[in-house]
Amino acid sequence: MSIFAIADLHLSLGNPDKKMDFFGEPWIDYTTKIEENWRKQITNDDLVLIAGDISWAAHPEDAKIDLEWIHALPGTKVLLKGNHDYWWSSLIKIQKVLPPSLHLIQNNAFHWHHVAIGGARLWDTQEYNFDEYINYIENPRVNLKATTLSIEEREKIFERELHRLESSLKCLRPEASLKIALTHYPPISLTLQPSKASAILDKYGVNICLFGHLHNVKQGIAFGKCHEIDYHLTSADYLNFNPLKIN
Repeated sequence: MSIFAIADLHLSLGNPDKKMDFFGEPWIDYTTKIEENWRKQITNDDLVLIAGDISWAAHPEDAKIDLEWIHALPGTKVLLKGNHDYWWSSLIKIQKVLPPSLHLIQNNAFHWHHVAIGGARLWDTQEYNFDEYINYIENPRVNLKATTLSIEEREKIFERELHRLESSLKCLRPEASLKIALTHYPPISLTLQPSKASAILDKYGVNICLFGHLHNVKQGIAFGKCHEIDYHLTSADYLNFNPLKIN
């Protein structure tokens, strides 16, 4: 049994107008790339962790086709909400369309054999940014409301997300031999200086933290280890659409 991770699938099977092919290479035919790479290495005995930006759908019922696509792939899947998962509303509504091989992290934890998984989306923070490491491409689908938030408003959201992160990690079983945290936004800078989020991860004995959100990352950029936690960027395009084996 192995554990894999990939974030930012940005599926649009029910809404072809939002296909990521719009951005050119490497996104051309990205769903085929993901499926082929997934099936080459992942079996039904494996676990796949998906740290946000799963579907471009606007409502749970619209996301059903994308969720069923993930369900048809091998393995047990654990999903975390990203900033573009507008379909992710109340858990009650999502559970109505959620296929059985998919499980959600939202103020809770998921346990699989000896592994405990928790997490929260997080948000932008003044603690660090990644501007110098990104080759920016204009995104016409960007949420202008989110990008025009004041610093104070962003920090308020970030602080709320920190509370959600702690609430989830409190649910991790202490006896788990491997503790994994999912966040959509990076919880730490590339210089791996301790942060508010990393302090919470340290507090609850997390071993591995997986996240996404960053796209068009410049070549040669990689995270690493801080305070015994391994940090991995798992955005689909960063991984060349090939799920990362982490255990």
